[in-house]
Amino acid sequence: MQHRRPRLSKTTKTLVAAASALAVGAGVTVAQAGESSKKCTAFDTITRGKYYVNDNLWGQDKGTGSQCVWAGGLSGSALTWGTSWSWTTNSKGKDSDVKSYASTVLGWHWGWKTDKAATGLPIRVGDRKKATAKWNFTLGADPGTMNVAYDLWLHAKNTADWQDQPTDEVMVWLNRQGGAGPLGTRYGSVSLDGTMWDVYQGDIGWKVYSFVRRTNTTSATLNLDDFTQALVRRKLLSDDKYVSGIEAGSEVFHGSGRLDTTAYSVDIG
Repeated sequence: MQHRRPRLSKTTKTLVAAASALAVGAGVTVAQAGESSKKCTAFDTITRGKYYVNDNLWGQDKGTGSQCVWAGGLSGSALTWGTSWSWTTNSKGKDSDVKSYASTVLGWHWGWKTDKAATGLPIRVGDRKKATAKWNFTLGADPGTMNVAYDLWLHAKNTADWQDQPTDEVMVWLNRQGGAGPLGTRYGSVSLDGTMWDVYQGDIGWKVYSFVRRTNTTSATLNLDDFTQALVRRKLLSDDKYVSGIEAGSEVFHGSGRLDTTAYSVDIG
């Protein structure tokens, strides 16, 4: 069972009003392809080509609720998938604790589940290979306190397996709701791929860097190498590290909602 290791997050209580403009869909729920065969057990997975969808409920002991994932088909390298959730905080947790990170995984996630060669990973940061990530999604109305984000895992070697703890983690937040905030403290800001991002840094036994988009979006095309290079330029990340895994999904703190991905792809090189 591969799953995301626990990571503390905090909730900020302020959120720029303009960020809500692209936050949520129309509130009319239409069943997605594959939803009829959804998986609702913790760490259930659905494999589609080089990706797998993971019902990652790593913080479920801090909450009461449930979450499901489903996946449609592939069109080229583009995947259709989704997740729905309902979480409240129990006596063991806080509203600022992440309860789940249902996500699509490419490459390493505490081990390898799909064919390693097909993923194009790992890639050495200093080799400057493009990692073109495209994501189009919708959020149901009032999805609670949560974010929609990429999560990159890095190691000091290109042979990482299930037992190897990462050295660094890089998150790229595209959308946040309900006052959700990243781990750590604000380091500064940077302009990447045509928009402004606030950069946070924290430590949970490995370094965690979060790029938080200043305005919410539900559609993005990014070169994820731009984000690791931004850290290299600031001497926060060494270019001899390897990006072993790339995830994308919804971190849920509490509330009820759903994320529908109409097209998701990551292509290396």
